[in-house]
Amino acid sequence: MANAASHPLAALLQDAAAGRFPAAGDGVTIVPQPSGRDAGVIAFTGHSVIFTDADPAWVAGQLPAGDLGAALSPPFLQALAAQTGRRARATDLLACAAALPGGAAMELREQSDPSHPRITRALRYRDNVRAWQAHGGVLTIGQGPAGRWEVAIEVEAGHRGRGLGRALAVAARQLAPQGTALWAQIAPGNAASVRAFLAAGYQPVGAEALLTTA
Repeated sequence: MANAASHPLAALLQDAAAGRFPAAGDGVTIVPQPSGRDAGVIAFTGHSVIFTDADPAWVAGQLPAGDLGAALSPPFLQALAAQTGRRARATDLLACAAALPGGAAMELREQSDPSHPRITRALRYRDNVRAWQAHGGVLTIGQGPAGRWEVAIEVEAGHRGRGLGRALAVAARQLAPQGTALWAQIAPGNAASVRAFLAAGYQPVGAEALLTTA
């Protein structure tokens, strides 16, 4: 992550967090992977960003001209996964929100056990992972592609429908490093999670599919 801030993907994400998006209808931007771990596609309105170490000419040749949704289509993701020896994950809603000052307003206990299932999962995709436990839920924060700060939350079945997801999403903004944007990857079909993040002030900016080695 030492050079993450200078990677072209970092600049694109910083602009998107500030509401400055690539020109709609302008096609595709192809950049190298920011790390050996992170590869994938981010689709903004009318413009996709593909971060991969595959040959840019090969990548461009797989995308039909004029098809603004091609970069997130199953055929392209499958072809890119096969070309790079990776596996395409599900396409997520990508949302972000600014960090908030003041520290978490809810009662949380930091969880440092690396064998905790949520921490174990987070460490597969993020660096500098920290986790906090609440009664009925857990949140993690870590750094993903191009060093961006990411949040994931989980609410136990018996505690759902009571606003805990929204409270955890807000707490994540209060725990994130000041001056940063905090990103969330949310399964579109998980309507409860989508509502929780929107209620916590996260704004949808695009969609994302990551390609992983495991």
